Amino acid sequence: MTGRRFRLVADDYGLSPGVSEGIRQLLDRGRLSGTGCMTLFPEWAESARAMRDLSPNAEIGLHLTLTDFGGLSGWGHLPHLKELITGVSRGAITADKVFPELDAQLDRFTAEFGRLPAYLDGHQHVHFLAPVRQWIIARFAHLPDAEKPWVRGGPTRKGAPAGLWPKILFIRGLATGFDRQMRAAGLPVKGPLAGFYAWQKPGLFAEAMTTLVRCLPDGAVVMCHPGLVDDALRARDVLTDSRAEELEFLAGDRFAALLDRAGATLAGRAA
Repeated sequence: MTGRRFRLVADDYGLSPGVSEGIRQLLDRGRLSGTGCMTLFPEWAESARAMRDLSPNAEIGLHLTLTDFGGLSGWGHLPHLKELITGVSRGAITADKVFPELDAQLDRFTAEFGRLPAYLDGHQHVHFLAPVRQWIIARFAHLPDAEKPWVRGGPTRKGAPAGLWPKILFIRGLATGFDRQMRAAGLPVKGPLAGFYAWQKPGLFAEAMTTLVRCLPDGAVVMCHPGLVDDALRARDVLTDSRAEELEFLAGDRFAALLDRAGATLAGRAA
């Protein structure tokens, strides 16, 4: 199959200065469609300013974050994912808690970029949770079509190793009805989502990307997590060395040759 276009988006811009620098390097080389921003860290304003004049065709999105880090809204330290899911399912974490936090993250994005994000997704896929769905619809469904961000849809198992299928099926469960609900609200949905691989094991990213590029349907969204490893990253996240591995592969000639052999191109804002 030739002529396929897919989005390759880097999660976690803003997580640390090194992660942000690595993502900017790839955007500058045209190796990414865009990136999703985490706006709740102290370095956010500096990272955003470094991005503003870079890659005008890149899609700069908001990576909604409700887990593990210090929030912006007085919530305090955000819960672990299991606690968040349990709290939502039991009615202990509701819209009145979630909306102020996501509003604060959105406000920090617009304060630096002077516009709304090109797309929305969630760190650890939290955008599939009911209060976040409500927030997305409340904040964006009323906008003119030209101003609406697209939202990242549910995942596919296609191209993923069988050992990760249980994780993907769990995320698909969280995403039940999401694509349909967003479209019913007039919001564009892009997907399916791919990019799952066993990042804990070194040396697997190139193989995973090779499989994905060969089998993905037209219009798919592939997440990745490249970046330079710095002290801030090591203090904030367990996903470290694999980011450097992803950055090296995506920046190199092997990735460009892979796209060429597969007849695939990266979609983005200009698409």
